Amino acid sequence: MARSDEDAGGVPDKHAGLPLAGVKVVDLTRVMVGPYCTMMLGDLGADVVKIEIPGRGDDTRHWGPPYVDTESVYYLSVNRNKRSIALDLKHDAAKEALWRLIDGADVLVENFSPGTLERLGFGYDAVKARRPRIVYAAISGFGQSGPDYQRTAYDLIVQGMSGMMSITGHPGSPPTRLGVPIADIGGGMFAAYAIVAALFDRERSGEGSYVDISMLGGQVAMLTYQAGLYLSTGATPGQLGNAHPMIAPYDTFRTADGYVNIAVGNNSLWERFCTALDLTSCLEDERFAHNSGRSINREALYAILEPRLAALETDAVVRLLDTAGVPCGPIRDVAQTMDDGQTRAQDLILEVAHPRIGDLQLSGGPYHFDGEPVRARLAPPLLGQQTVEVLTEAGYSQEEIEALIASGAAQMESS
Repeated sequence: MARSDEDAGGVPDKHAGLPLAGVKVVDLTRVMVGPYCTMMLGDLGADVVKIEIPGRGDDTRHWGPPYVDTESVYYLSVNRNKRSIALDLKHDAAKEALWRLIDGADVLVENFSPGTLERLGFGYDAVKARRPRIVYAAISGFGQSGPDYQRTAYDLIVQGMSGMMSITGHPGSPPTRLGVPIADIGGGMFAAYAIVAALFDRERSGEGSYVDISMLGGQVAMLTYQAGLYLSTGATPGQLGNAHPMIAPYDTFRTADGYVNIAVGNNSLWERFCTALDLTSCLEDERFAHNSGRSINREALYAILEPRLAALETDAVVRLLDTAGVPCGPIRDVAQTMDDGQTRAQDLILEVAHPRIGDLQLSGGPYHFDGEPVRARLAPPLLGQQTVEVLTEAGYSQEEIEALIASGAAQMESS
């Protein structure tokens, strides 16, 4: 398990050895899509300063139950490796504080409704005029233009409008969202990728850039071959349950005591699959000689496969197919996955000391750099936990900070 070397009230280290060490990010995002993006940047070493509304903070601080102590599990899941400063941008003094942070930043990320930051005086043109090297990333539901650009976007809404829900679930079932907010997470991942690309380009050009990322765009990009099916043939994809529209057998099958996933992606695997399960008669059937035939004749194929698999327990199926080198696997619940040896061996669970909770465990990042996993250097911050620290770094004196807090322009964590 990867564990932070920070104590609960510590100051960020220099992130030595991490790819984004030294990159400073002003984070004006909330909920999931933006915080997921900035968490990815923070995981890779960026110094992420999360700007929050005094007294309220990120909306997800109040999403629950479940809570751990008073902290929302949802909020905790996507806000590690950040520092929190609470600023009320209705105050001119708070706006000046934000400008000071922008003056020292490499990246600004926001996911307000289009036009909101312009009205506050922090649109791209204003920021670029003051900080030409800034990479300014605007994440929205539907983009910054077009007939739907001002629609309010939550993950569920975008999953539905993107076509993603229409291809999820079993035939005849209601449209179904994925079990995680894939429109949010996908948009955040695309945003982080684009920001890193823009930083790389800045190293060559010396200039910053404006990056426009939409949740809708992320979902359309993820449709890949499903979109290609329609664009190439005019046929509209639909629900197939866990089956693959272009490969067979590639599906979830019932066993004597549960279910198993099996993926037969080529003819060599098909031969090994049939041999392992004593289904050699299928190898002699011309309908199943090639993947296209197996896909077209899926119903007839399954009529043969399903009784055989249903007669075996899941462990037996997995053992036979593993021995034959056929891709397969049991279906685990979240608890089983979190407790699995492979999950632990890959450092996919992080542990960090939290100022209220104590030891906190979080799902981690899926990458290692030079053999080292991503670590939680900083716990998800309390609201305004680092307000004084961040303002001091921005050049404010103790007296000036106290005046900002007394006026309501800023807030520091008080518990």
